[in-house]
Amino acid sequence: MKAKINREQAWDLLRQYNKDTFHLQHALTVEGVMKWFAKDQGFVDEEEFWSIVGLLHDIDFEQFPDQHCDKAPELLRNSGASEELIRAVCSHGYGVTVSQIKPEHPMEKILFASDELTGLIWAAALIRPSKSVMDMELKSVKKKFKTHSFAAGCSRKVIEDGAAMLGWELDALIEKTILAMRSCEASVVAAIADAAK
Repeated sequence: MKAKINREQAWDLLRQYNKDTFHLQHALTVEGVMKWFAKDQGFVDEEEFWSIVGLLHDIDFEQFPDQHCDKAPELLRNSGASEELIRAVCSHGYGVTVSQIKPEHPMEKILFASDELTGLIWAAALIRPSKSVMDMELKSVKKKFKTHSFAAGCSRKVIEDGAAMLGWELDALIEKTILAMRSCEASVVAAIADAAK
């Protein structure tokens, strides 16, 4: 699987359409999460592709929220991204946006399942004294998951559907995503600080 654009080009492209720190942080988090999952699931040779898909998955959301996953192909294609990359990016909006591209590849299913979950985990981390995922535990996330008023914008249904799509128990998806977020937290914080300069 090829992206046809490298990581530096992908970051520049993301920042062309995304200025909000929250969106940049989410993109960097999902990039790191997808990189971790590529290794975890035995796709080490596709690690860069998985991570670039994670970085660019919401490329159109900040400027074109009403066209999310509909505008992305144009933005990505104009920058030389591969059709594989475009398909993967759009698949995470299946059944949620206008996207009719069903996640098929394990990477697409993991992106679909973990995207909303990273938001929920991060929201839960921010109310902890540490403001970090490094000491986050499964039971804490599950408690917040069941409290639908908490991080209400994070769709529990999408997370559950994603776990089912993968054939994983919800607990396993949450545990793995916590570990994935721990693996990249320091680099995400550093990248956001650098971007703010």
